[in-house]
Amino acid sequence: MGATQVVWTFGALAPVVWMGLAALLALWRGLAMPTLWRAFQALCALALAMTGLALWAGAGGSPWPGVLQVSSIGLAMAALVQLLGTVIAVFSARYLQGEANQRRYVVALAAVLATVHLLLLADHWVVLIAAWALVGAALQHLLCFYPDRPFARLAAHKKRLADRVADALLIGAAALAWHEVGSGSLSALWAHIGREGLSLGLQLSALGLVLAVVLRTALLPVHGWLIQVMEAPTPVSALLHAGVVNLGGFVLIRFAPLLEQAMPARAVLLAFGLVTAVLAGMVMLTRISIKVRLAWSTVAQMGFLLLECALGLYTLAALHLIGHSLYKAHAFLAASSVVRDTRLQALHAAAPASATSLALAPVFTVGLVLGALQLSGQAPWPWWWSAVLGLAWAPLLWLPAAPAPWAQRAAQLAWGLLATLGLTAAAWLAHALPLGLQDTPHTTLGLIALAGMAALYLGLALLQRAPQVLTNWRRWSYAGFYVDEAYTRLTLRLWPTRWTPEAQPTAKAVHHPMPAA
Repeated sequence: MGATQVVWTFGALAPVVWMGLAALLALWRGLAMPTLWRAFQALCALALAMTGLALWAGAGGSPWPGVLQVSSIGLAMAALVQLLGTVIAVFSARYLQGEANQRRYVVALAAVLATVHLLLLADHWVVLIAAWALVGAALQHLLCFYPDRPFARLAAHKKRLADRVADALLIGAAALAWHEVGSGSLSALWAHIGREGLSLGLQLSALGLVLAVVLRTALLPVHGWLIQVMEAPTPVSALLHAGVVNLGGFVLIRFAPLLEQAMPARAVLLAFGLVTAVLAGMVMLTRISIKVRLAWSTVAQMGFLLLECALGLYTLAALHLIGHSLYKAHAFLAASSVVRDTRLQALHAAAPASATSLALAPVFTVGLVLGALQLSGQAPWPWWWSAVLGLAWAPLLWLPAAPAPWAQRAAQLAWGLLATLGLTAAAWLAHALPLGLQDTPHTTLGLIALAGMAALYLGLALLQRAPQVLTNWRRWSYAGFYVDEAYTRLTLRLWPTRWTPEAQPTAKAVHHPMPAA
């Protein structure tokens, strides 16, 4: 084994080791909290540095063939997770000053990071299932950091039920694949699929995997817990929204060889992803609370992420995962400034967009994206996804209906076109990153996704020009379409629990007899 291979292997394993050591160190009661926080931050920085060295080495291999596998995408995700973990550790040390149970917080945070890194290395069904279950178990302690808050307890209980069902689905998917392949190794599964294709058992295995990811990634209708964990500390929200909830996207990217031929599973994934992206996107527009709006934004983004995986655009999904993680971490950790900026913006009523710009904006943006890719000579994604991107960026060209000087309108239009061109160039360049992924786009599914995004754009246009038409729709959107209420009732029926803190016993009153007259 050469020096480069050694750096690659030990750098990939370092985060699991150092974060596991941090969790054990936090259990030592003799260590004062300020010292523990400094030690934890140092171990986080060391793990990040070693992961960066491994990513720079650019080698390849398996530290434990058939059980653990180091891949380019896995190592990139490990560097991202450890970067977020290091920033969150530094932020938490200041945020939690004076709080009780800080030691338990450090144990849980280090355990989450260690098990996430283990999941990123998994090359065996048992390792994958165990690591994902341990991530959820450690996260429960962070979500219930304030155990006296009833809605935090209820949200954690709802997540616990979804996790247990997802575990059962993953075990079923593993059993079917293991029976077909004769091995629990994921590398052996890819080789088997390459030789013999997908049998009925593997089709069912892919379907179980997809449903498990839907449950773990908080798509509709099991999204409610992600909205209600806003009562957890802010750094926990950042960790959850920027890292943990994204794991479903990574697992689907990892299982791309299985999904490539599993059309029923991809169709189910497309349905859940598209419905979640459209409905959650509409709900987000009705929310006032900044953190709740960010939570609904995460639900919508998870829908988009799984939609991209269903379409076979794995490179785009990986880039989306990275970008969303960085954005949400910043948004939650800088929530105070976001609230201030939002309040300042609320002082200025937004003017509705003109009907002409609403109609012509997608024409210009779609044409610009397609034209730029045509000039580049190499399109990294299909034409129908260029149309989806054009619809997403069309609001950049919306012009106010109120009268304005032509010079001002021309400048706004020019900046919108320039921003669209810049976003297209950035996406095109990002596809050149050596993530080691191979896309398998499906045109029929892509056209369905395009129709869904067109419907979403039409809804946004109606909100701009004729909001009274969608009055009832807005009311239902504000209520989240009452989906979570149904899931909450089902959860408490299937798994009853006390989600409100028990009342503290009070001293009994002492009654003194009245003296006789």
